[in-house]
Amino acid sequence: MHSGREKGIKMKLSTEDRTTGKLHEVKGTIKQTVGVLTNDPNLEADGRAERNAGKIQNIVGKVEKVLGQ
Repeated sequence: MHSGREKGIKMKLSTEDRTTGKLHEVKGTIKQTVGVLTNDPNLEADGRAERNAGKIQNIVGKVEKVLGQ
């Protein structure tokens, strides 16, 4: 039997970037919220940075989709 990986099924880069970007946005939001609730400015800043990086990666994925990559 062959699994999907063995057949070489891959997501397009644009879809992969958008998915990963969204994941980082969610993780960043959670970290930021926990940082606020625990009064931990470092965790809050890390969360904010990860959320923003996720937003950028999501935008890159959208641009790649428009460009057909």
